[in-house]
Amino acid sequence: MTAGRGPHDRPAERSWGSQRRRLPRPRLTGLGCGVLATVSMVAAAWLCEPLGGAPALYGVLYVLTCAATAIWVRPADLVTAPIAAPIAFATGLLCSAGPMQTLTELALRAPWVFAGTLTACVVVLVRRGLDALRHRLRRRRAAAVPRG
Repeated sequence: MTAGRGPHDRPAERSWGSQRRRLPRPRLTGLGCGVLATVSMVAAAWLCEPLGGAPALYGVLYVLTCAATAIWVRPADLVTAPIAAPIAFATGLLCSAGPMQTLTELALRAPWVFAGTLTACVVVLVRRGLDALRHRLRRRRAAAVPRG
């Protein structure tokens, strides 16, 4: 380091990868995952209601919500993302329609429920696999380092 430079002054030619590692990584608890999914689906239902329900828009917003909650949930609570998602879907419908209409809408929009839940499951499985791979690589590196 040169004189007059602080510890946070870095050359401008830093790569994006090193800058990306410095960004905060939001992690939701299991409860936070459920709250985020529920709040976003209630907001989506209220957004779609003036548009006549807009089942396709509601479904797309649900799949995006599933992906976001599965990405942001902390590793210890990964199982909650696919569980909270369908509950949030039904809660959003319940807020915009009545209880009886919600049952009908759940039956009619079942492909969206399955697509979003499958999206959350795939993201969770990929994250779990990457975490296991990372753990295995750390163990191999630690075993390869000569102790002296």
